[in-house]
Amino acid sequence: MAELDQLLLDPTRLAIVSLLAAAEWADFGFVRDSVKLSDSALSKQITTLSKNNHVEVRKGYVNNRPRTWISLTDSGRNALADHIAALQAIAENARTEGARHSGS
Repeated sequence: MAELDQLLLDPTRLAIVSLLAAAEWADFGFVRDSVKLSDSALSKQITTLSKNNHVEVRKGYVNNRPRTWISLTDSGRNALADHIAALQAIAENARTEGARHSGS
């Protein structure tokens, strides 16, 4: 059975990883605005996710301006899928137990 990912128990990190799951690469500013974080707060979350191999960070330039792009790694995609499966299993178990209890 899939297990909850301890990093993804944080709602902010879960939101970041979920957003990144829909794209190959996402611009830092887009992620920042989408999850409504400051630059420094997003940077800290990305550092944590990167240290745990959930995301990859690429830096470069567009029109001589520095840019940062973020991508969900295969490991991060697997962690998200397992985390969601574990949440679904918890919810299904609660429904089953609730139905069984209410029927007694």
